[in-house]
Amino acid sequence: MSDKLDTLDDSVAAAAFRRLVRHLRHRSDAQNVDLMGLAGFCRNCLGDWVEEASDMTKAEARETIYGMPQSEWKTLHQREATPEQLARMQASIKKNAALDEALDESFPASDPPAMTEPGL
Repeated sequence: MSDKLDTLDDSVAAAAFRRLVRHLRHRSDAQNVDLMGLAGFCRNCLGDWVEEASDMTKAEARETIYGMPQSEWKTLHQREATPEQLARMQASIKKNAALDEALDESFPASDPPAMTEPGL
């Protein structure tokens, strides 16, 4: 990780994070499975990271990211994942292992099962 990242002012980091979340809310066409396949994280991961860094419940943290209850977002925007999307996601998740080990254990890099397990 870059030393500059570690010294980034919290207000700047917070503003950038809020812009990322607003961008993802606007781009509901960007499916979580595709985000996982390309970058190894998705909206659920962001919500889980917010949960881990706060006193919010998982549902509250994910609603913060989605801008609505996750179940409502799924009904409005989530499409059935194709076998190709799922394969890309699984391959991408494997790349997260080194990142997971590098980060503090109290703040894991991703929570991919939450994205793929129904009802979570």
